[in-house]
Amino acid sequence: MRHSLWGLLLAVPLSAFGQGRAARPAPTVEVVRPVGSVGVNWEGQVLRATGAGAPDLKAANPGQARLGAERSARQEASKNLLDQVRTLQLSAGRSVGDEMARDEVRGRVETAVRAHKVVAKRFFSDSGVELDVEVPLAAITSALVVPAPETIVFNSEGAKRYTGLVVDARGLGLKPVLAPRLLDAAGKALYGAGALASEIRESTGVAAWFNSLDAAKKAALVGEKPMVVKATGLKGSDLVLGSDDVKTLGEVNTRFLAEGRVVIVTQ
Repeated sequence: MRHSLWGLLLAVPLSAFGQGRAARPAPTVEVVRPVGSVGVNWEGQVLRATGAGAPDLKAANPGQARLGAERSARQEASKNLLDQVRTLQLSAGRSVGDEMARDEVRGRVETAVRAHKVVAKRFFSDSGVELDVEVPLAAITSALVVPAPETIVFNSEGAKRYTGLVVDARGLGLKPVLAPRLLDAAGKALYGAGALASEIRESTGVAAWFNSLDAAKKAALVGEKPMVVKATGLKGSDLVLGSDDVKTLGEVNTRFLAEGRVVIVTQ
């Protein structure tokens, strides 16, 4: 009788579960921290997804039903994250899904996705649960990138005149990628994922992407006094800098590059 009564009490709400959110009871929301919309946030360098879980009618009580619903919601959210991760571009012509064709890469990416954080919970009166989760893009990049054989040396000499780098790539038609590089006119790499220490790739990523130059200059990632350079062209998803900017980068302390303090502006 215990199970049948519990099932009877939940029968009506569950019939609406999955038929559209409008039919569901009003949720009680527990926000772990403020979140934005589902999908990729290139400025904040996170990927977000939502998962929903229905209560188990065979559970002994509503508390157990809700725990089961939360587990199901987390599994669905993880799947939705992984589906989105596959569509991200690592570089021009190379998606994360392409890279995941290799078993060892797929394993690292799936491990990064499973480590996602729950940033909001919604509890429904039928004991159903919805979760919003996110994973840093840096974690995905770190799972994909193997340090390049080329050596990029950052200048650590002299006074620190700048706190970060803003690359103005407007008008070039470049779409955000996880692992952009900066090159000089001869194709020599000045900055890229392979030059970053593993802990930087895991925590900060390679670059954030903005649609506004003014907003990029104010980004916390590049600090109070960022250096602004202009990209003069593209080689795939690699940005080519002008000779004057390359010369300046060679003369100033660029330890900020070693810390991944780079923002790219598109549109």
